[in-house]
Amino acid sequence: MIRAVIFDVGETLVRDDRYWASWADWLDIPRHTLSALVGAVVAQGRDNADALRLVRPDINVAAEYRAREAAGRGEHLDDSDLYDDVRPALAELRRLGVRVVIAGNQTARAGDLLRALDLPADVIATSGEWGVAKPQPEFFQRAVEAGQVPAEETLYVGDHPANDVFPAAAAGLRTAHLRRGPWGHLWASDPNVIATADWRIDRLTDLAAIVSD
Repeated sequence: MIRAVIFDVGETLVRDDRYWASWADWLDIPRHTLSALVGAVVAQGRDNADALRLVRPDINVAAEYRAREAAGRGEHLDDSDLYDDVRPALAELRRLGVRVVIAGNQTARAGDLLRALDLPADVIATSGEWGVAKPQPEFFQRAVEAGQVPAEETLYVGDHPANDVFPAAAAGLRTAHLRRGPWGHLWASDPNVIATADWRIDRLTDLAAIVSD
């Protein structure tokens, strides 16, 4: 029985188009160049911020982030950044009595932006706010605490095997791998993902049937 669902953020709820486009504009390189580099580091299993380091090997990502914020060119989110199934899926889960938690590897600023969207969720938190990030076990402990039900009755939904499916399963949660975004599509047929994920889904609206089963 699933009584809480925890959602990853990037490429699960939120499209990353704006995020990477804004970095490309800030670094004054073509957007396609950075997009291709993100794909390359993803395929190699590297941190996606390594795409920025390939463009500028001496970059201090945190310092550049602060410079962007100071220049008024920092993070931004609005409804156009959400996938179209997000609000219907979250609202239906809450209607079914499921506790909805949003928790991903984002900055504290992103947490504020997500809460400003007034999503149908009980808790919205980020690694920047918690001081611990996926795939660390402590992140999933915090997420389960936010869900307020045991790990075995909690479903974690995400697109990234190494950050979502594998560590969530190791923490005792049920898992759903979402075939969405570069990570979700790249590893959709990976044997380890197939063996580990309890469910594999194409849309978040598929979750209502899972929790109702």
